[in-house]
Amino acid sequence: MTVLRDYAAAVSQATLPLIAPTGLEGGLALASVTRYDEVVAPDGALRPAWKAMASVALSLTPEELQRVDGEIARFLADDGVTYAPPGGAPQPWLLDPVPLVIDATTWAHLEIGLAQRAELLNALLVDLYGAQTLLSSGVLPAATVFAHAGFARPVARPSASDAQPLLLSGTDLGRDADGQWRVLADRVQAPSGLGFAMQNRRVISQVLPDLFQESDLHRMEPYFAALRAALISSGEGIDDPRVVVLSPGARSETAFDQAFLANALGFPLVQGSDLVVRDGWLWTKPAGWPATAPTERVDVVLRRVDAEWCDPLEMRADSRLGVAGLAEAVRRGRVRLVNGLGAGVLENPALLPFLPAVCEHLLGEQLRLPAVPTWWCGRPDDLAHVLARIAAGDETLLVRPIDRPRAAVAGLDPDELAARIAAAPHRFVGQDLLPLSQAPVWNPSGAADARPLVLRAFTLRYGSAYRPLVGGLASVREEPDQAPTTKDVWVLKATDTDADQGLPEIAPPSLGRAVPTPSPRALEDMFWAGRYAERAEDMLRLLLTTQAQFDQSGGQPIAPDEPTRVLMGALRRLAGSRWTDPDTEFRSLLLDGARAGSAAHSISHLRRSLEGVRDQLSGDTWRVFSGIDRATTALHASDRPHRTAESGGRMLTCILSFHGVTASMMRDSGWRMIEAGRALERALQVCHLLAATAVDRRTPRVDREVLETMLTAAESVVTHRRRYRGSVRISDALELLLLDRDNPRSIAFALAELRVHLAAMPASTGSTRPERLLHHLEGALRATDVARLSASVDDRRGELEDWLADTISHLEQIGVSIGHVHFEAGPPAVPLSALALIEEMVGA
Repeated sequence: MTVLRDYAAAVSQATLPLIAPTGLEGGLALASVTRYDEVVAPDGALRPAWKAMASVALSLTPEELQRVDGEIARFLADDGVTYAPPGGAPQPWLLDPVPLVIDATTWAHLEIGLAQRAELLNALLVDLYGAQTLLSSGVLPAATVFAHAGFARPVARPSASDAQPLLLSGTDLGRDADGQWRVLADRVQAPSGLGFAMQNRRVISQVLPDLFQESDLHRMEPYFAALRAALISSGEGIDDPRVVVLSPGARSETAFDQAFLANALGFPLVQGSDLVVRDGWLWTKPAGWPATAPTERVDVVLRRVDAEWCDPLEMRADSRLGVAGLAEAVRRGRVRLVNGLGAGVLENPALLPFLPAVCEHLLGEQLRLPAVPTWWCGRPDDLAHVLARIAAGDETLLVRPIDRPRAAVAGLDPDELAARIAAAPHRFVGQDLLPLSQAPVWNPSGAADARPLVLRAFTLRYGSAYRPLVGGLASVREEPDQAPTTKDVWVLKATDTDADQGLPEIAPPSLGRAVPTPSPRALEDMFWAGRYAERAEDMLRLLLTTQAQFDQSGGQPIAPDEPTRVLMGALRRLAGSRWTDPDTEFRSLLLDGARAGSAAHSISHLRRSLEGVRDQLSGDTWRVFSGIDRATTALHASDRPHRTAESGGRMLTCILSFHGVTASMMRDSGWRMIEAGRALERALQVCHLLAATAVDRRTPRVDREVLETMLTAAESVVTHRRRYRGSVRISDALELLLLDRDNPRSIAFALAELRVHLAAMPASTGSTRPERLLHHLEGALRATDVARLSASVDDRRGELEDWLADTISHLEQIGVSIGHVHFEAGPPAVPLSALALIEEMVGA
């Protein structure tokens, strides 16, 4: 038997629990129902969409899908694809190997409904923020609009209205038991998922090439070209508009989706701290801000930040995600936001019962795509209906606030829930739980289980009409704290001559050459990425050298030999001490991300820094972390001592490959900040290594062994042997690591590199504080007498100890001063409410 044959036999008699239709927001299992199956018809035959691929689809064996499932996980990990549940840590993105396949006839009916719905929502948005005929005529009760947190009063006036405020919309859909598509929710404020959908397609096309080639389906690339053209044309009247993608940051739930979209469209990914409003216009902050005036104006913003967080002056005063004054720039028509600040009101479920009447009022048409049955408790009859079903314990009713997550009322007993509704009925709706359609989802145990799914469709205003994406993002999830399991969505063509996405070939617009300058925030992320990469590399080298020395000395944890004790002391200097057992200590340094100074800590912070500038990096960057994750997984799975060295070596190889990735970057200010951070950190690490190993004078034999291991950790032992013919003396080692400008591991080389990169930065003048400090340190280094540093008194090289401490202090000052000059300066942003409190305290 094959997977689909087994599935067809199983679903003919199985039922599934009823799941709350909340798409990517999780669900609640309540009861068992019969469902529409996306693959198997009631008579047990394949649906029309699958019949076209039956020859390949029916031959998929459990062994084949097991292999494909593993390949999917590796592809996604190599690309760094993650999803963070609300309030949770990023988790691996989950993609099922079996796609959701829809035939051309089924899609044609759905496409018409999606296009009409987007046009209706656009007209509704124009009316609510303009003439408000729906409210004045009573088609819409005022409480459905004004009680919703998404209604943005700062832009609620006719002069601020845009004729086409809705450029891109998302619609969560589910099929009922009869197979009819119904709207579960509208996602119009900052609809996410397009990037995930495209990533899913890329992966599935690689792991299931035979099935992919057998089916004649719509490619997604033309849709992204249309989206890019639509965004550029949104800058009306501007010859060469500058478009940016506004992100909440790397900690966002859908950070990968945002970065993917920015990369695919070719627009910069920015955060609120990268932008500033000046003279009513929106600008990107230049390096050296605020001393340097902005020169790059922003004309169009594809926002992925909810409206309430977009402007701390007129929205939420405690927001750190937006730009002060952005609402005013929008009102003046000096920047176009996609979608507009007021679009969030359309996500109000209280509107759903009224949309048929709204459609007739605004478009003169009947609504083609029905929503899940919904009752707004602000109407007496609807309130009575909802309260009666609550009292009866009806588990097929979902009660939710109109502008808060369902979790706000989840878990309440019926009496308490009824009391909440009675206190403010206009703030609640009741909805039927649909028996969502089911589809096969691969189970690692070796079978495909039937699971309910939700389809997120996307609609774009391109030219003069709304065009749905022919495809979408299907998701399955039963636990709110888990990442969704998703499916690629295949829509088959009616004929092999149909144009992909129904769009002609889109010629790229004729635009001028753009050279985006990284913002101060991005420069800071890159600077620290360079520092953490170097810190991780040096810790891994030292750890591997220490373990090799420990093993060579016999692996005696109670009384290790002198060279081993010295190297352990170097590890303690950099990362403190957690464990007395060396093997446990070595594992901790590789695995404990909360331990400052450990390799795991540096790698974790390196990843975090790079996530903030994902749009400026090669996709190969994430293969680095995928390899590291596999090494740590292997180390977690084995407690054998040799596994520590093996995993550590693999991690070092991955970090070294990151240096290869950055070597292919454009030589812009971002790359220079990475290299500057790396050079500064390398000089610091050499100082710390020497301070831990070379300050104390020991017997000649022990000194030779310690210096040999120290040079090994500093990746300079081969050069030393070739140059000094095997003789190990402290003066030669210091010459090589301090003054040799041809040795990439020396302090002199690192300072020269740092000087070159700082001089090329836009904010550098030749006399800025970091350049002055660096000039002074290089002069002191040239005047250094290695013979004096090598001399010892009472078995201690005191002058070397003082010199290293002084150099470390100067290097740290250079690091701080680089931040003051090249990153955003000035005090941190403070909420207006906090300023008022401070004034009150001062006045008192």
